[in-house]
Amino acid sequence: MAGGHLLTFLERDFRLFDVARVLAHRIARLSKILVPAATPALLAGCSGALSTLDPAGPRAANLASLWWIMFAGSVALFVLVTGLFALAYLRTSWLSRMTPTLWIVGGGLVLPIPILVLLTGTALVMGEQLLPRGAAPIRIEAHAERWQWRFVYPDTPAGESAVLHLPAGQPVDIVVTAGDVIHSFWIPRLGGKIDAIPGRLNTVRLEADEPGVYWGICAEYCGEGHDGMWFPVEAHEAGAFARLTGMEMP
Repeated sequence: MAGGHLLTFLERDFRLFDVARVLAHRIARLSKILVPAATPALLAGCSGALSTLDPAGPRAANLASLWWIMFAGSVALFVLVTGLFALAYLRTSWLSRMTPTLWIVGGGLVLPIPILVLLTGTALVMGEQLLPRGAAPIRIEAHAERWQWRFVYPDTPAGESAVLHLPAGQPVDIVVTAGDVIHSFWIPRLGGKIDAIPGRLNTVRLEADEPGVYWGICAEYCGEGHDGMWFPVEAHEAGAFARLTGMEMP
């Protein structure tokens, strides 16, 4: 009796495996159609007002390049691991000649380490280029408070503004701080983010290639009004910026 129940259980189990195999085959066929069709839509997501992959300044371009390099490295690692996985199923005779030590040393050290070293070195070099070196000719203060941003142009009659004005083609140091909790200052198309911490001044250097309107956000969850803590950024020609803010241009 027990043998009969076991046989019935195994039959049902194999049926489930058969159904799974058929579904996997159909999904694979469908993916060959959907993936090429969806590619343009996916690539369209790489652009936009808050896209880091649609840079509008040299520092943002640096970050976008680093992202693509990291993406290429991850793809290379994925292909290596997938290739080894496929060999384990398709070349069992070859697999049987491989010792565990060879798998550990070759697959775990020799293959991934050169890629990881290259990616780490690239990240360090390109990340170093983002640091502000020397004094920028223009300095603007950014104050964060729940749930808004205030921008101050020191030693000018411009006063405070809810809009960040920048000169196009000029590096600008943004000195960031906060009045209550930790926020994060980020203009994705112009550069990286930096924390706004109460009682502390953090500096990020940005530059816009061309005049235009960009958008910045708070990238640190700061409470119920976080989702509305965004701000416009207007890049102007040098003369227009000087007239608007009263700042002297180099």
